[in-house]
Amino acid sequence: MLSLTVETRIWPMHEPFGISRGVQTDQPTIVVTLTDADGRIGRGEGCGVPYAGETPQTMTAQIEAARAAVEAGPSRRALLDVLPAGGARCAIDAALWDLEAWREGRSAFEAAGVAAPGAVNTAYTIGIRDLEGYEAAAAARAEHALLKVKVGAGDPVAAISAVRRGAPGSALIVDPNQAWSPDDLKAYAPALAELGVVLLEQPIKVGAEAGLDGYRCPVKLCADELINGTDDLDKARGRFDVINIKLDKAGGLTSGLDLAAAARAMGFELMVGCMAGSSLSMAPAMVLAQQCAFVDLDGPLLQSVDWPDGLDYVGGMAQPPRPSFWGGVR
Repeated sequence: MLSLTVETRIWPMHEPFGISRGVQTDQPTIVVTLTDADGRIGRGEGCGVPYAGETPQTMTAQIEAARAAVEAGPSRRALLDVLPAGGARCAIDAALWDLEAWREGRSAFEAAGVAAPGAVNTAYTIGIRDLEGYEAAAAARAEHALLKVKVGAGDPVAAISAVRRGAPGSALIVDPNQAWSPDDLKAYAPALAELGVVLLEQPIKVGAEAGLDGYRCPVKLCADELINGTDDLDKARGRFDVINIKLDKAGGLTSGLDLAAAARAMGFELMVGCMAGSSLSMAPAMVLAQQCAFVDLDGPLLQSVDWPDGLDYVGGMAQPPRPSFWGGVR
């Protein structure tokens, strides 16, 4: 039997963070703690999927409704039948991975088949702002090998040109968060390729995928909001090159790894992303990051506060979590 606690945490952002859907000033999360009869604990964090209506209140209600099943101590695989995909299951799944590492004396990385986890090159995300602001923000983070730039509707070339001036050596991801039509994408992509953009993340609205049929984009296309689980992969086949897996969408690391295996089997490259959140959200995603071509786990860098013993970021490289923080042998 396990003892379950759920609390809400609100993580303030360094600055207002703008994307095409709106602006956020903080990141609400839930933190789940599972304690076994011997006093060993496991922790996990869930941000949820805000555009799907998830909040700390809805996630907590889901968990409370499943409290008896969770406290009975399900396996990570059995948890898939207890809760649907989303932030609630993501948080509990992460806590089970963490607790399992303590109980079994092997790290979460080892349990996932990663013998020697290493640091990964993570994107740093620049939110929507004016042209002068884009250039200044890029210059301030020019040491990052990979920058991700949020844009909205309309021609993004001026904004990406400003970023390029600020960070001439960085590779760029552009993320419109569904703000473009397929025709917009086809119009903007050639200039973006010339500016060194290496990935376009979910540029078109979900449901508009047929507009990509027969089109070969000069920049790799990444499906994000389109993909929640393995059943969605066929929508991306032949249209997108890369699948962005976010553990909150997938419902945890267990199902995220399943999605990664299915996507790779279909020939997709992998990206791991985040909904912002603290180092406790990033830590399990670092397991998946070991097999990804693109990594966007910069949540703690966008916040003004994090766990005191959270992940270290050095020159754009995210370091694996300390064993005592998450997923390690105690």
